[in-house]
Amino acid sequence: MSGPRNTARTTGRTPGGTPYTVQGTGPHPVVLIAGAGGTGRIWEHHQVPALTAAGYRVITFDHGPEAAGPGTTGPAAAGQTAGPEDAGRETAGPEDAGRKAAGAETAGRAAYGAEAAGPGALAARTVELLAALDLPPCPLVGHSLGALAVQELLLTDAHRVSGALLAATRGRSDVLAEALARAETAAAYAGTRPPPAYEAFVRLVLNLSPRTLADEGAAAEWLDLFELAALTGESAAADRPLPPLGHRLADFGRIPVPVLVVGFADDVLAPAPLGREVAAAIPGARYAELADAGHLGFLERPDAFNGLLLDFLATLAPTDPGVSHAP
Repeated sequence: MSGPRNTARTTGRTPGGTPYTVQGTGPHPVVLIAGAGGTGRIWEHHQVPALTAAGYRVITFDHGPEAAGPGTTGPAAAGQTAGPEDAGRETAGPEDAGRKAAGAETAGRAAYGAEAAGPGALAARTVELLAALDLPPCPLVGHSLGALAVQELLLTDAHRVSGALLAATRGRSDVLAEALARAETAAAYAGTRPPPAYEAFVRLVLNLSPRTLADEGAAAEWLDLFELAALTGESAAADRPLPPLGHRLADFGRIPVPVLVVGFADDVLAPAPLGREVAAAIPGARYAELADAGHLGFLERPDAFNGLLLDFLATLAPTDPGVSHAP
């Protein structure tokens, strides 16, 4: 990750209305797909700088309510934020300078799918982005709902992908996910929301690891941003009930590209054993697990996550930017 940082940045919208950002001028693109909050900003403090410094061209995009994708609307807004490393340690607290995007990976979004806001719709939006930018087959990196979408895309449009990193993913629902779905449904039908301070606390313990929670300074900063998201309504997506994800593991035997699944040891929304199941179901896939990391492990332990990401990308055969995109 040495060398000058490539900071070239352009923005635009696809014909379907999806806002995207391209950073870096390297010849090899990498597409990062956020979770349920739907904002590409979640990658910008840690992953985008690491990738552009390594010579990649990085594409992020929004799929929240203001991003009108092909044939659907995204889930309700719930922003996300990146966090700085804490005094030389990998456990990170959230960044509060220009990154008001906390709480997006919340309340079980990873565990559920729906026609308008689920993995299939996000996969379709991603395909539209790849086509609109005329990208060659390239690596996709998905987190949570973004990872579920990449899995669906690999079953329908694998010719557009040279490899995939799936973080905080699963191939089926489980007892806890179904219980959370029932609780969200009950809360939605009741027509009430908890006080922002309570909502922020729930977000905190659902998304972060015990190591981060034990750091009082980091925990206080995360609480502030989760509460801000609740106060501004940005975390309202967590209150929308969605049907359970189907059992997809048997289908994953048809995925033909290299895959790395990354699990976070303390993730309660996408438990690491379920990610290991996904890796076992995909031919040739590898599995790695980060300790001391919750559902937002790529922000809690950014150096470790970025190391896994860059090492994986280095194993992929480079794609000629002029290669045909036809299957």
